[in-house]
Amino acid sequence: MKQAIIVGSGIAGLAAAIRLRNKGYAVQVLEKNSYPGGKLTQIKGNGFRFDAGPSLFTMPNLITELFTLSGKKSSDYFNFDQLDVLCNYFYEDGTQIIASSDIDAFAAEMEKKTTDSAEKVKKHLIKSAFIYGATKDQFLNKSLHKINSFLSLSTLTAVFKMPFLNIFNSMNQVNENTFSDSKTIRLFNRYATYNGSNPYKAPGILNIIPHLEFGLGAYLPRGGMHEITNSLVKLAKEIGVEFHFNQEVIAIETENNQAKTVATKSSNYAADIVVCNADIHTVYEKLIPSAKKLKEVDKQERSSSALIFYWGINKVFPQLDVHNIMFTEDYKAEFDHIFEAKTIYEDPTIYINITSKKIEGDAPQGKENWFVMINVPSVYGQDWENLIAEARKNILSKISRNLGENIEDLIQFEQQLTPQLIEDKTYSYKGSLYGTSSNNRFAAFFRHKNFSSQYKNLYFCGGSVHPGGGIPLAVLSAKIIDKFIK
Repeated sequence: MKQAIIVGSGIAGLAAAIRLRNKGYAVQVLEKNSYPGGKLTQIKGNGFRFDAGPSLFTMPNLITELFTLSGKKSSDYFNFDQLDVLCNYFYEDGTQIIASSDIDAFAAEMEKKTTDSAEKVKKHLIKSAFIYGATKDQFLNKSLHKINSFLSLSTLTAVFKMPFLNIFNSMNQVNENTFSDSKTIRLFNRYATYNGSNPYKAPGILNIIPHLEFGLGAYLPRGGMHEITNSLVKLAKEIGVEFHFNQEVIAIETENNQAKTVATKSSNYAADIVVCNADIHTVYEKLIPSAKKLKEVDKQERSSSALIFYWGINKVFPQLDVHNIMFTEDYKAEFDHIFEAKTIYEDPTIYINITSKKIEGDAPQGKENWFVMINVPSVYGQDWENLIAEARKNILSKISRNLGENIEDLIQFEQQLTPQLIEDKTYSYKGSLYGTSSNNRFAAFFRHKNFSSQYKNLYFCGGSVHPGGGIPLAVLSAKIIDKFIK
């Protein structure tokens, strides 16, 4: 058998391993940590369980097709439920908006709680669906760096639709031109954060993202997001993929324009195919320092990072759901702080994920597991100790104000995930969650391709390469390289 080596066991690495094994390769996965999953892992303590990384699950078909490809019934390994409520939104004036998965109900709620009409909201979501339909075949399912990707009817169709895709306006400009109420604008602007970008700079084509929730649905795996990792690892092992943990890759050795050997501190692994599921900057900087670096990649602005508090809360809050957002009043100021000043805004927008709302075992009776996250800059030498201490204080103050309860008194368990830890644990350059941001209209074309032009058997998958970050796009990156490998 030909040997395929996968560097990293994040979600894209697992998907690539399964696909290559089904092509007949002998597949070995090398992982620096003692556990698989990359960012898609979990934390436990004091009877609480938390999904440590990604918390939103869309496009589950991209996961289930890996089981079908392997001749397995996905429901024997992995099950999930669609959420009726996508998110609960909270504003400082006391307004609370429930975003139902039912578009008519959501539009009616927006009309009731804001100055924008239900008709405007529905038209905006129709436009989101249009952008998705116009771009998915060309920009999501294919490489943007292969000539034959553009020699198709779908490309020609996409070109004709370009003027209607809002490429030349920012997401915020599109949303401000569509809506009159700041609450509505902020609600739709926040979708830029799904790939670590700034809605005041990112192109309006990113208004495709709401369709992933409202059009395709948001889901929660039974047992939590970590079950995606567990189920794929189980599948991979059953079909013959080998895993090697605590094996940090230190070099990819090359010869005659091919990757020949993947080296760890203790072993060398010969390879016919190498797939890197690591931040592309790290691959070039640490693993193949002799490679020709793509300067345009390093010039791109890094995506935002995250500061996460995992809090075990000694109370149940019925006004909260699985996904919750508490908005700042000055959204632009928050993004200016993140991307311009490289610091944390004093009044950050807060995301709270509570899986115990649906998964009974994730918290003891009468308690909740809070995953509390704010968007923060990547690592640029900031005084993180003081920034985190101040952010914690501001977060607690804001949540307490919105819920009318002193939250700090209810915390029974606490752990943190900081940009520095993200960088260290997952090889994410500067702790950025998605590699480069999408803060310019051509960002998709500047994102690194899924193959090496210099080494013909070296491929890349994961959030820092095309088509981008988040679970669906990371899994799609593995599907794209699958098309290149015989």
